[in-house]
Amino acid sequence: QVQLVESGGGLVQPGGSLRLSCAASGSIFSINSMGWYRRAPGKERELVAANTSGGRTDYADSVKGRFTISRDNAKNTVYLQMNSLKPEDTAVYYCNVKGGNVRFGFYDSWGQGTQVTVSS
Repeated sequence: QVQLVESGGGLVQPGGSLRLSCAASGSIFSINSMGWYRRAPGKERELVAANTSGGRTDYADSVKGRFTISRDNAKNTVYLQMNSLKPEDTAVYYCNVKGGNVRFGFYDSWGQGTQVTVSS
């Protein structure tokens, strides 16, 4: 079983920055992707940014140029640096890790979520 522990959320003024962290532990093997999703009030969960082990990185159009995803593979940790935050970035942010293989099975694990609130 894979456990994900997120940290770094909070309250920030518009234009400010936050850095989210997500540390994975447990039965971690053959990670395919690590990423961040968010769910704003009244909206469906959406992809914010994801990085695959093959080197591909995807960003939501709304965060391109402002958010940066990075990984520390040695620590099984993924980060989301969020700059120039806007009120519309307010949401619960969830870490996601996908991986596995045919022999030992696949996993798609989620963190508990961390609240990010952008408000003056």
